[in-house]
Amino acid sequence: MDTTVHVPWVEIVAIGNELLAGDVLDTNSHWLCQQLTGLGARVRQVCMVRDDLEAIAARLCEALARDTRLLITVGGLGPTDDDLTLQGVARALGVELQLNDRALEMVTAKYAELARQGHVTSSEMTPSRVKMARFPQGSEPLQNNVGAAPGMLWRQGQRTVVSLPGVPSELKDIFQGALPPVLRGLLGEGYFAQWKATVDCGDESVLAPLLSAVASAHPEVYAKSRARRFGADVRFVITLSARGQTQAAVQALLDAAWGDLRARLERQGIGVVSLEQGG
Repeated sequence: MDTTVHVPWVEIVAIGNELLAGDVLDTNSHWLCQQLTGLGARVRQVCMVRDDLEAIAARLCEALARDTRLLITVGGLGPTDDDLTLQGVARALGVELQLNDRALEMVTAKYAELARQGHVTSSEMTPSRVKMARFPQGSEPLQNNVGAAPGMLWRQGQRTVVSLPGVPSELKDIFQGALPPVLRGLLGEGYFAQWKATVDCGDESVLAPLLSAVASAHPEVYAKSRARRFGADVRFVITLSARGQTQAAVQALLDAAWGDLRARLERQGIGVVSLEQGG
């Protein structure tokens, strides 16, 4: 029986002039990478694109031409003229933008709520507000409980495109609230775990051959060392991570790799300060 775990490739496209101008730090992509990796996906690429329709569409076309199972866009779903993400998605998919009735209901309800709370002066559905309900043909809206702009979900065959708002609280709300069923269907029930070992060594060049040997002996485990600076007081953090079909299978992979690495560290006289086993 084939027990190979086929891990889907994911790409993230963060959209916004403010990102490339250095006005806003792209914490959204960092957070998404953490969440997706923890769910068992592999993020192949993260890129930033200006609020330019041609540039957005071109970048999305490139990603879709690869074997990208999940493509996530971040930002550009708002009511202003430079919020062009859904137009770019539609162009990349070769479909038209059209008013989505369910999305319009979501936006209308949100502005009615905001008006009742006194956050906006009117609940009128102006052209700018209606714009947020114009979706690529064949897509569906994702409930945004924090902001006004719904997320967007498009699925066809083996490809899935998700568009999320750029406001971090809105992005997290959709990802954690509306998206889990989609992600489970796409990523399956695989298991991912990462262990972190802090070692009493401040020279990465000493650790490099040890990690290389462990990686060769345990190809299903990813090993990496990290430090922010040089110095006699520096202690490196080594991460070991693996994916598998079950928790027990992943545990066995990491146990074997860690046992091998620890033995190699001991032979080099390198002490282990701590080991954090995270699932």
